[in-house]
Amino acid sequence: MRNDSPFHRFTGRATPLSRREFLWRSGGGLGGIALASLLGSEGLLSGNANQAAAIPGAAKLPHFKPRAKRVIQMFMGGAASHIDLFDFKPELVKRDGQKSDFGEHVEAFQDGLGPWMKPVWEFKPYGECGKMLSEVVADLGRVVDDIAFVHNLVGKTGVHSQATYLQATGFQLPGFPGMGSWVSYGLGSMNENLPAFVVLPDHRGFASNGPKNWDSAFLPQQHAGTMIYPGRENSIADLRPDKRGDFITSGSEAATQTLLAQLNGGHLAEREEDARLDARIRSYELAARMQLAAPEAMDISREPEHILKLYGIDQTTKEWPKEINAREEKDYFGRKCLVARRLIERGVRFVQIWSGNDNGFPRRNWDSHEDVRRDHGPLSMGFACGAAALIEDLKQRGLLDDTVILWTTEFGRMPSSQGGKGRDHNPYVFTNWLAGGGIRGGAICGESDQWGYKPLERNNPTLVYDIHATVLHLLGLNHEHLTFRHNGIDRRLTDVHGSVIQELLHA
Repeated sequence: MRNDSPFHRFTGRATPLSRREFLWRSGGGLGGIALASLLGSEGLLSGNANQAAAIPGAAKLPHFKPRAKRVIQMFMGGAASHIDLFDFKPELVKRDGQKSDFGEHVEAFQDGLGPWMKPVWEFKPYGECGKMLSEVVADLGRVVDDIAFVHNLVGKTGVHSQATYLQATGFQLPGFPGMGSWVSYGLGSMNENLPAFVVLPDHRGFASNGPKNWDSAFLPQQHAGTMIYPGRENSIADLRPDKRGDFITSGSEAATQTLLAQLNGGHLAEREEDARLDARIRSYELAARMQLAAPEAMDISREPEHILKLYGIDQTTKEWPKEINAREEKDYFGRKCLVARRLIERGVRFVQIWSGNDNGFPRRNWDSHEDVRRDHGPLSMGFACGAAALIEDLKQRGLLDDTVILWTTEFGRMPSSQGGKGRDHNPYVFTNWLAGGGIRGGAICGESDQWGYKPLERNNPTLVYDIHATVLHLLGLNHEHLTFRHNGIDRRLTDVHGSVIQELLHA
């Protein structure tokens, strides 16, 4: 007797059904696939104890007991100046205006080897640790005892695109997964209604490389970062039908989704080993669940007034002036930080916040060749207000202990001047800082030389691989064991490098 189902081809003999096809026929539609996923996550489909790890998006066990569950990364696009913000150099104050002499040939990105230039802002000590901070990031002084600074980080290039790739993905070339993608792949999601990896781009545009910084590359597509724009009417692109699609009704949309589920499910049942369609189905399912979960997570209107004030959010201003200013930046960056807190509260593993875009002039990024004070000032006050509020807020909610905060940029800026008021690129040394999630607050790990030009100990610098290895370690992941086979190579976030920075960790 012939089976007329479009999902079955009669061969004239009994054909064993695959596990997934059996579940499809008996369970029906995406419910069958969901059943397979559920059984697989419980290890009930076979005797293979690693079955759960093969299910895209499923939460997975870390390699060892973690100190942290989640990460919030802040990326300053354009190269923030370490010596004007965090890394105080008295020698620059003493030698301000004198001809610079690095004691060696320096290959500058532009004509940035003018006289020594002292920090643009005054520095003073903060906290019990006495850390010297610039007045422009004074808000961080309230939480500086929770922060550990790495002042001897070294890059490989002074080119923005390559350096941004390196910090974001561990490689200087495109085609490699972002750090958040690796965390999503390694640990899965803690909330089936929200993505594991969320990106909050600068509202004015992308930094160098754009979405390639958070792409999943050769990892399964569900591990790519999901872009969200807090404050916009449509904060997540394509999550809901366009307003012009007034012909779309809830009934027609449901019917369309049902038909797609039937077609995709039948196709998938015959191709059990092809993960691409499985990932696409899961993305559709996630999008449907996000229609309810995401708006609630991003709705800051229910936050109490004192929390909005803490983050620098101005609920009364409807239109900001065209000139960039600190009030505007505090509002923009504060909103991102508050939404980041709300997202990690709801189970998002990795949130990436970007400051600065690559859209030219007037500058809205950290690439301050012309005027550090003009460009860094508002951006610095904006991020410092939001970051300090985030640390305080997480701490009072009991979330800082298991949340890692990482502040980074693609490289630093030169201690010499460019055009009198600006600074050129400095990939030879720059600063990262970390807080929470097992980080030893109030610590300084690694120093730069007297100029802030290169590491003080040139044979023992910190590299991005070490930062990445340390963050993965705090999440309970061994960076050498978190791998994915691609083109015959067991790829990993840290390539073939990296060591955990033990000095950063609580005993």
